[in-house]
Amino acid sequence: MEKICIKYFFNALAVNMGSWLVGLILAGLFRNTGFYRSLSNLNLVKNETVNKLMGIGICRWIVKNTPFKYLNQKLKLKNKIEPGQLVELRNEMTFAEISHWMAFACVAVYAVVMSVLGNVTWAMMLMTVNVFLNAYPSLLQQQNKRRVDRFLKRTGYVSR
Repeated sequence: MEKICIKYFFNALAVNMGSWLVGLILAGLFRNTGFYRSLSNLNLVKNETVNKLMGIGICRWIVKNTPFKYLNQKLKLKNKIEPGQLVELRNEMTFAEISHWMAFACVAVYAVVMSVLGNVTWAMMLMTVNVFLNAYPSLLQQQNKRRVDRFLKRTGYVSR
């Protein structure tokens, strides 16, 4: 049983990492649609206390202090940044967030199918890894977008 769980974990890791590419492609296809625009202001967890309880801070630490920090270089802040650059950064955050949500949805559909076909253990492992590799990064992007929005509002910057 232990070997099966380890095998399932590494396979779920591979499927979820592969889902990132699917998410990027889908988000790119939908980028100029009303559906994408409606998702761009999505906020599933608005309360910072709930974010903290969910462990989004741990997710932030992992992204900043592990090789994950090299995956999306467009989401880096320089020491000095102009409000217009923050708007562009927010757009990149939105694209990353929506890509992760689309990847999450694809893996979730696959997990449901696997569960219906009787492979519940595989489906549960898929969804567990999916939450950590797709849902948490999306929630982190939502939190970061709210921080950018607060800063832009405070400075009175209105995008063109």
